[in-house]
Amino acid sequence: MAVLALAPVHPGEILKQEFLLPLGMSAGQLARKLHVPRTRIERLVSETTPVTVDTALRLARFFGTTPEFWMNLQTRYDLTVQAGAMAAELAEIPSLHAA
Repeated sequence: MAVLALAPVHPGEILKQEFLLPLGMSAGQLARKLHVPRTRIERLVSETTPVTVDTALRLARFFGTTPEFWMNLQTRYDLTVQAGAMAAELAEIPSLHAA
């Protein structure tokens, strides 16, 4: 049975789909509440910029999550994207624990 690989999920998609849309809140409204430039949240939601530590702290405070939640989403996204981009190069590196 073949396993289908899912595309990596950007933290901005999670922010939009799981937080902003259910609340009926725009990126601009959230930016005002977080005291950040509107473009920061707009770029995050449009998946063109990563979650920074500063933004993670602000999102965690506002939504009652943890900064680690947001940073882990970003780290997982970055690792998945980079691993795909480096797949051929990584395959050429021997493993110390290979049989």
